Amino acid sequence: MHARFARAASSLDASYKTLMRMKPVTIATMPKGMPTRGIYLFSEGKKHLYVGRSNKLNKRPLRHCGTHRMAAFAFRLAREATGFTKASYKKGDESRDGLMKNQAFVKAFFEAKERIRKMDLRFVAENDQIKQVLLEIYCAVVLKAPYNDFNTH
Repeated sequence: MHARFARAASSLDASYKTLMRMKPVTIATMPKGMPTRGIYLFSEGKKHLYVGRSNKLNKRPLRHCGTHRMAAFAFRLAREATGFTKASYKKGDESRDGLMKNQAFVKAFFEAKERIRKMDLRFVAENDQIKQVLLEIYCAVVLKAPYNDFNTH
């Protein structure tokens, strides 16, 4: 393994353990003194669902309850609930804008955002951008987070 990569990866397990030791909060109870940059984890009990990363950690989890443009995790949950599982990047019924005209999808989307508001939320600081992206991947893989797929679009 290249030495530079090994140095970046050397702290991943310690940060993962710090994340998992954290007493969960919810979006409504996020502390004011949150770190600015890092990764976050949404869970329901012991089921870890989604790992994200942000340079605005004090704002990003709430954005998962925002518009269909920002709430990627909620949108994915709504896709799963309604059977519209294949993302479309062309204008049409299965595009993001198209699905927001489908009443069943809109209902599922709002239910997904409410579900996220109730989820356990953990986070850990990571200022280094390379370590941040590696930590997101590391935690998603270790936790088998089903809503992290790392597919390119």
